Amino acid sequence: PDNQARADTVGVPCAGVEIKVSEQGEVLVKSAGLLKGYYKNPEATAEVLTADGWYHTNDAGFIDSHGHLKIIDRVKDVGRIQGGASDGAMFAPKYVENKLKFFPHIKEVVAYGDGRDKVCVMLNIDFEAVGNWAERRNLGYAGYTDLAQKSEVYQLMLECVEKVNADLAADALLAGSQISRFLVLHKELDADDGELTRTNKVRRGFIAEKYAVLVDALYQGLAEQFIETAVKFEDGRTGSVSAH
Repeated sequence: PDNQARADTVGVPCAGVEIKVSEQGEVLVKSAGLLKGYYKNPEATAEVLTADGWYHTNDAGFIDSHGHLKIIDRVKDVGRIQGGASDGAMFAPKYVENKLKFFPHIKEVVAYGDGRDKVCVMLNIDFEAVGNWAERRNLGYAGYTDLAQKSEVYQLMLECVEKVNADLAADALLAGSQISRFLVLHKELDADDGELTRTNKVRRGFIAEKYAVLVDALYQGLAEQFIETAVKFEDGRTGSVSAH
């Protein structure tokens, strides 16, 4: 409706459309415009459409205090915090990641927290944006790895994280997803290195294994950790990048 467009929601239901959220947090939709079923496939129909006409979207979300629907993640990706002050709280990794990626200085984010006692994230800076930011401050750097590890860049990232945490804290359902610790990765995540899909989606499980030493350092409270990573260059050569 006029004057109700909000950047962080998909709005209110159109006329003739009903929306509800299941106990599992899945968004269900019902309207006259829905499919009657899959052609000659009642099994597939039963998987997505209830007997009384509710369609399973497989999206997790909730209706906020303004009556707007907010989508936070796919149902299969939503987890729970286990232990600590936020024990049992919903954790939506994609929601946290996307909130951080709204900032122009952040290119990629990988969030962890399902089955853990707190949320920790690994960030990729946007090399061009942060490079311009550094040059305006006469901050010299020798390349991506050097720039990513500078204390001034960490402070810049901290400001972004704190803004996201303040936003999450205002939402009772997602307050437990506030970020406790973060680090800035020493290299850009790359599909050629298996860290992203070809459509640039993070491979969270693969990254957790590849950078296990960094994930462990985050959750163990370490202030510094050495890492050396094999990389593949654009010309086909292989090499390694290391950093503290």
